[in-house]
Amino acid sequence: MKILTWNVQWFKGLDGVVDIERVLKKAREMGDFDVLCMQEVSVNYKTLTGQTPADQVEHVRALMPGFEVVLGAAIDELSPCGNDRQQFGNLIVSRLPIRLIEKILLPDPVSGNDINTPSMRRVCLVCTVQASWGPVRVMTSHLEYYNATARLAQVSALRDIHLQACSLAAFPPKSIDGGPYQLKPHTMDAVLCGDFNFEVQSIEHARMTQPGDSGALFNAWDILKPGHPYPATFRIFDRTYGPEPVGCDFFFVSPSISSRVKGLSVDQLTQVSDHQPVMLVLND
Repeated sequence: MKILTWNVQWFKGLDGVVDIERVLKKAREMGDFDVLCMQEVSVNYKTLTGQTPADQVEHVRALMPGFEVVLGAAIDELSPCGNDRQQFGNLIVSRLPIRLIEKILLPDPVSGNDINTPSMRRVCLVCTVQASWGPVRVMTSHLEYYNATARLAQVSALRDIHLQACSLAAFPPKSIDGGPYQLKPHTMDAVLCGDFNFEVQSIEHARMTQPGDSGALFNAWDILKPGHPYPATFRIFDRTYGPEPVGCDFFFVSPSISSRVKGLSVDQLTQVSDHQPVMLVLND
């Protein structure tokens, strides 16, 4: 099973060109993915997309036959002119059956040290897909960049979302056939990926991977190459947001599937976004 995560920056490359097709082409070149998770996807923000299709979700859907396309909008607002709904958030594209979809807004606390800094809501998009061995929760998010207080709160929320799902898997609620109380594909098997806007040495990473019960999360890289530096995924070519390349796009996995982690790779050459794509491979 192959999962690819990528902050596509509304499909804008470092050359300033917005091109959905070339981003998807590059993703396919990296591997025959089963699930593609993308952050920073835009709907009707025409100042971002220019003369290209304003509804990027529908354009991806048209370009990906055989895949189901799900948007988790962190922002959903009426445009200033009042004619369009504008949305911005995360996208999951899956050729595996999606048995359950959840869209969970993350906390957005104000910090006294971060007043008057840019800020926007963040969301965790969860698609429980049917893998060869059973259901797997694929969770993707893009955490706050400017407000460190909010970012840490969002990390705690992501852990809580995962722990709650694990509790439901361990103690499934009574189901009622034929309606919304019918049986759900609760599972401890989970993959959490995205652009987290923190680095391996940060307090946020320590919080995310804090040891615990069966709900703990492991950085997939540390399973494969413990003690090795994490590869850079951001600021390799463009230093607008800092002086050195950093790794901030990760895959975290639940202990229940840690033994399935087979490979993790980063394409550090492509410049069709300001972030680099990351591919996780799980054994069936």
